[in-house]
Amino acid sequence: MPPVDQNFRRRRGTGLIALDPEASEGGYTLFAPLTGSGEVYLIDIHGEVVHEWRLPYRPGRHARILDNGNLAYSGVLPGEEALFPMWHKYRGGVMLEATPDGTVLREHRDPLQHHDAHHLGGGRVLYTALEPLRGADGAGVLGGVPGSEAADGTVWADTITEVDADGSVRWSWSAAEHLDRAEYALHPDYAREHWPLINSVVPLADGNVLASLRSVSAVVVISRETGEILWRTEPGVVSQQHAPTELADGRVLVFDNGVFRPGSDVPYSRVIEVERSSGKVVWEYHDPAREAFFAPFMGSAQRLAGGNTLVTDSPSGRLFEVTPEGYLCWEYVVPHFGAYQESEVRGLFPSEPNAVFRAYRYTAEELPWLNREAAR
Repeated sequence: MPPVDQNFRRRRGTGLIALDPEASEGGYTLFAPLTGSGEVYLIDIHGEVVHEWRLPYRPGRHARILDNGNLAYSGVLPGEEALFPMWHKYRGGVMLEATPDGTVLREHRDPLQHHDAHHLGGGRVLYTALEPLRGADGAGVLGGVPGSEAADGTVWADTITEVDADGSVRWSWSAAEHLDRAEYALHPDYAREHWPLINSVVPLADGNVLASLRSVSAVVVISRETGEILWRTEPGVVSQQHAPTELADGRVLVFDNGVFRPGSDVPYSRVIEVERSSGKVVWEYHDPAREAFFAPFMGSAQRLAGGNTLVTDSPSGRLFEVTPEGYLCWEYVVPHFGAYQESEVRGLFPSEPNAVFRAYRYTAEELPWLNREAAR
């Protein structure tokens, strides 16, 4: 008898798990396994790979399709040192655009980039990065575990930058300059190495910027004109959240991880809609057995055109689609497992995960090049 596989996610089964074709919106789902070497997969509703990219950098989080049909991809810049223990886990550094056949058209590099890079088209990129706070500036960041700063007592603080195709800076923002230290204090159980850990940044329809501040449990709107915070979720609404996006009616869709959720004795994750005018949660999805869906880190949600929602349960490599009523109609488990390359990350995550940062769903109309390939 072969030995029992000790990886419980792989042992439970991978690939297509569930499908109700009458309830699913169908289409094609894109994802990049985080422990891969640069592979990006596009699968159909039956879980079959219909297209694949092989890019020259391992994933620095995620990939998505641009309006022109090209692939936007965040890769890890080789040869960089770890700024702190978790840095290799979520850093990037290479933001590129590639054609469907994998030809790299352009790159923007910033060794301090991490988590998110939102390609705006025409080579423009909006992304998160870091700057060091030392001495009194670092000490002025409140909260967190005492003594858990990075080397030499440094607190690495977030910045947001938009660049043109030629790399020139169009706009920039600094947490150290614009965030109130008391109002945006680190959770007491968080390391002080990184504040406030912006894991998502996206432009709004009005030109302002929507951002997720994980380690202070806040989703905020940043004024493009002044840099001030125009809106934030009330304390307790979200807990260590990821990937807020603006819906057509102005509401904000959020993957709410649920770590350190106030008043909850059992941790669970959920996807919520927050009404900005009232600050209230007006729609919510969680598993009927709440504890069955819990992603302590990463995760995303995408509202589809017909009203369904694609959810990325990132640590489990589990992608699923739910209707507005909360009916799960499609489920797929990523079959690509592997170890993280850097020893610092393997020490923190010694298993072989099948994690993905975000997945995205596309219609056939959004992928005209795929139809041309199929016709050959």
